[in-house]
Parts: sequence; structure tokens; C-alpha cells
Amino acid sequence: MQARISHPMLSSDIIEARAYQLEAADEALTGSTMLVLPTAAGKTVVAWMVIAERLQSTTGWTLVIAPTVALVEQHLRGLVPVLQGIEPISVTGKNPVAKRVDLWGSSRVIVATPQVVRNDIVRGSLDLTDCSLLVVDEAHHATGEHAMAQVGEMYLSQASNPLVFATTASPGSRKDLVREVCSRLDIERIHLRATDDPMLVEHLAGLELQEIRVTVPDEIRELAEPLVLWQRGIVDRQRRLGRYVMPGAISHAGLSNAMDRAQTAISRGESNAYQSVSQIATAMRLHHLINHLLSQGCAASREFLMRLSTGDRSTTKSTRGFLRDPRISGLIRSLEEMDEMHSKVGAVRRLVRERLRRDSDSRVIVFATFRDTVSALEIAIADLKDARPVRFVGQSSRGGSEGLSAKQQVERLDEFRDGSANVLVATSVGEEGLDIPSADLVIFYEPVTSEIRTIQRRGRTGRHREGEVVVLIAEETRDEGAWAAAERREEYMRRAVHRVRREIARGSVANLSNLSQFEIKSEENTISAIDFVIAERDLHRIEISETDDVEIRESESSELPPDTFRASGQTGLEQFVDD
Repeated sequence: MQARISHPMLSSDIIEARAYQLEAADEALTGSTMLVLPTAAGKTVVAWMVIAERLQSTTGWTLVIAPTVALVEQHLRGLVPVLQGIEPISVTGKNPVAKRVDLWGSSRVIVATPQVVRNDIVRGSLDLTDCSLLVVDEAHHATGEHAMAQVGEMYLSQASNPLVFATTASPGSRKDLVREVCSRLDIERIHLRATDDPMLVEHLAGLELQEIRVTVPDEIRELAEPLVLWQRGIVDRQRRLGRYVMPGAISHAGLSNAMDRAQTAISRGESNAYQSVSQIATAMRLHHLINHLLSQGCAASREFLMRLSTGDRSTTKSTRGFLRDPRISGLIRSLEEMDEMHSKVGAVRRLVRERLRRDSDSRVIVFATFRDTVSALEIAIADLKDARPVRFVGQSSRGGSEGLSAKQQVERLDEFRDGSANVLVATSVGEEGLDIPSADLVIFYEPVTSEIRTIQRRGRTGRHREGEVVVLIAEETRDEGAWAAAERREEYMRRAVHRVRREIARGSVANLSNLSQFEIKSEENTISAIDFVIAERDLHRIEISETDDVEIRESESSELPPDTFRASGQTGLEQFVDD
């Protein structure tokens, strides 16, 4: 039997004893903390311990907020068997406004979406004065006008004894955004551990990352070719006018810069700049459409054009003119007659077929950005042997695509967990926080430039056993740059967190004193959590040798001539010596 954590407010024999989680809980109880751990490292378990101790040491109640209804239900399911003598409840938009008034006071642990919390505080039906702990899951959302940031500020202004515990695996690559999260939630310390941390590494399941490059079918390149020539002609004209100035291949950054220069030219009174703005806007639309065709395929391109024709800007003169152009209207007709033919669809089928052939009990998640791509993949996978795909998208209905209600989302995740569905085909709504223990293969239909989304997607596998992540990259498309950008931004994220961590005031030092109510129980004995952590620290302490036994060879060096240290062609005094 493994050692388990015991606490007066926790059910016994549920939480495995891990020293790094106890250290994180100790720091979180010392002052408002943001916990940054890799996915599957157990951020939720740390939250359980913090909640238990706060319930034990104060008379207040705990509020847990998570960005989606599916995550709220997941947290609730996790807390119910863990907490001793407490019946947690959830409050979401599914609960009518009139009934929520009574719900808020009916439990000492409430899990809710931030929008509901904010709205009920504003209408006066919720008071956070006695809330002694706010747990913020996926805390990187707590910026700008997001309800999560607003709830953080409301809590800090109302609570008589506030403590914030924020968790995320991906706080962001920009220092200013990490700093804003800490500011909005009044974070005074950041607890950060990397995947190679000695205490952590032995508890993480293996994760194999593989890139698969595919060629774009000639039929799709033929569809894109008129658009490429059209865009190139626009950019060439703007280069001659001095508006598009960035070298290399046409890029979104280059077009954005050209648009800024055209807008500046308008402010200077240059009459031809208005036409430049219109043409650059067309080039931007073409850029998105070309990338959709080459990197995504027919389904995503149809969805893009449908959104363009039915969206808020569909009535503008430029949009109408773009859609009436023979090259676009011809493309729309061609796409309507075509089934999905991108090589990535075949690659997804092969990967799923091979995984299920090796192990019919496997679970696979396929991530794609666009709903039409999700629908096309679901159809493509459905006829594979042993494959039982299910579609997982957001709640909103748009562009003729029906969304899923919160109840339907939960039901589909349950189907995936219990095995009645074994392939989850999801948009970005499935990326964050979902704990799907048996998912052992994640397929990225395309790489995403966001380091947050990349980390979240990757974290859906390898949570409890070895997992595999496959990224599909279409050759000679934006996919190649997007994948490189995501890798760079992951490194920037680590640097940003370290820098902000050094900046913020740390408050009092965490010294394990908050762990006095925790014990570690095993078949052999029971010891205090403090002694357990100290023993684990000693076990993983890096030994420094008192002597260095490495033999250093002295190299034979000769005196270097003076001109070695001068710039090429420079005269030295030794050249004027009279022999």
C-alpha cells in the first residue's frame, strides 16, 4: 500500500503522499499563491489540501471558480469523495437566477463559473465577506475584462480574511500578462516547478512527442494558386508604394505592418493610401483563406467563407466585393462539391486505426481549430474498426454549426471516460483542464502558435500513464512556422514567470508550519507530514563533492603576436621599431 495523506477534513486513503504537493500546499497557506506545475502533476490535489486546511482553521467557506461548466462539474466530482463531512455543490448558468440565492449559503464549498459569481455579486444576491478561500483554476484567464479577473478583485474588496490560491500550467509567455494575473488576484508568491524537478520527475508519466509531416494534395494547391497570385500582385504594388516593407515570404506580421503604414499615410493626407488600406485588407483575407486551404483543408475553408458571408461585416462594401470576385465565387462552388481531401485526414485515420489495432481499449483525442474540420474528422473516423468517435465543441451555435449545451458536454465526456466513445474530436473547448485519465494519444490536427494552448492540448495525455502526442504539419505552409513559434514561446513563458516571481513581494517564509494537521499513513507506520517532507528533501538533495577529481591538462601556450588583439589593418607601435 502506498503512503497516503491524512487530515481531519480529508477522507482517508485517497490522496497519495507526494512531498512536492505538500510543499506547495504549505506555501499556498502562507499567503496568496499562484501554483505553476506541469499538466498531470497534481495541481488539483494541492487545491484539495489547501481547501481542507482552510475549512479546518477558519469558520469561512471556500469558492472554487473554473472557466467552463465541464470543468466545474469535474471539480465537483473530485471534491465529493475527498472532503470529510462536507457536501460540495456547483453553481452555474444552468441554475435559475432565483434559485441561486439559496444555493450560495447552502454549503461551505461551492464550485462555480466566474460569470455567474460576478453577475450574482453585481445583483446583490452573493456576498463574499465570509469567503475565506478563493481557488482560481486556469488562472491565466484572469486578465483584461475576463470575469475571472473581475471576481478576483471583487473577492479581495469584500472578504474579511482573504486568501487566493491560483493554479495554471501555462501562465503565458509575456511578462506583462503574468504580472497582470498576479496583480488582479493580489498574488504575493509564485510556486513553480519544472518537469525535471527531482521531487517531481519520478511521478510524471512519460510523454512522447512526435511530428508527422504531410504533403498538401495537388488539388488543394491548385485551388489556392489563383489566390496566391492575387495576393502576390497586391503585395507587389504595396512594395512599390513603400507600404509593404518586410522581407521574405508574405506574412500576417508583414501585412499588419503595411496596414499600419497605410493608416499613417492617410493621416499625412496621401490620397492613394485609402486604396492601399482596402487592398491590404483584401490581402489579409486572402492570407487567412490560403492558410485555411493549405493547412486545414476544404471543410475549414468552407467554414471561413461562410463566416465571412454571414458575420457582422458581411454587409460592408469590401466584404461584398471580395465574395463577388469570380475567383472567390468559383472557389465557393468548388468547395461545395468536394469532400475533405487533405492529407491530414488520412494521417488522422492511420494514427487512430494503428492505435486501436494495438490496443482496442485506447482513448484518443483529436484537436482541430474549426468545427467543420471536427465534423469532417468525425465522419472520417466513424468507419474505422473499433472506432467510436464523438464530437466535442463549445456551446455557441454559429455559421450553421450547432453547439453543445453544458449538459451535452458533460455527457460526451462521460461517454469518453466510460468507453462508450473512444475517440474525442474536439475544438479548443476541450483543451483546458479536462482530466481524462485513460487518454493515451493526442493528435494536433495543426500546430497552434499559442504556448498556452499547446501546453493545454499536450496535457490531455500522459496524466496517469505513458502517452503520445502527434503534431501534423503540412509542408511548405504556415504550420512549420506555427510549431516553431509555440516552442519558442514556451521558453519565453518560463523566463517570464521567473522574472515576475523575483519582482513580487514574497511576504513571510513558508517553513512547513502549515502542515501540522497533515499526517502520512502507510501500512508500516504514521508520521507527520513535516517529517515526511524533510525526509524527501534529504533523499533528493543534490550532493556536492568536496574534491574535484577531474584531471586538468595544461595546454602548451605560446605568446600571441600583438596584431591578434587589433582590428584588421590597424597599425601598432611595434611596426615603428628601428631595427
